[in-house]
Amino acid sequence: MIDAQDRDSVIQITTRGRYAVGAVLHIALHSEIGPVPLSEISVCQNISTSYVDQIFAALRPAGIIEGIPGPGGGYRLARPASHISVAEILAAVERPGDGSVYRSALEGAVWTRLMAGIEALMDRVTMADLVERPPVREWLLREYQGGPWRCETCGVYTERRAGFGGYLPKRRAM
Repeated sequence: MIDAQDRDSVIQITTRGRYAVGAVLHIALHSEIGPVPLSEISVCQNISTSYVDQIFAALRPAGIIEGIPGPGGGYRLARPASHISVAEILAAVERPGDGSVYRSALEGAVWTRLMAGIEALMDRVTMADLVERPPVREWLLREYQGGPWRCETCGVYTERRAGFGGYLPKRRAM
């Protein structure tokens, strides 16, 4: 069991980082039907539009998302989802800390090794990996059937159509 003092030495992802990953995942999930409006991301992720805008201010220069201006505009991924890792999103929005202080060389060696493994895992997990999971694809197919739809996750009702000409998101062969 980890006591309160030890929790500080465990990797922590800030709320900003979690929100950034969630917002990019929302874009990756829904961008197949066009740019995703900021207001939709705000409601679905349950964060203010101004905070989403602050997060996106860090994600745009990192080449993770891009804005599409005008009516019907919003945000889309700047690159394919398979080229955007969780680690890259976190690196774009997290502010570098002061580093961890370890009580012994042994503790430092253990946590440094664990943290390197976690970072390597986050570097390998892409938005495509998360979007292509079978339960996620089944959920998207249900959402996009018919005309206007309501997001089962957040309840947002949108006129954004599920494709042009009856498009449904493709299911990747397993």
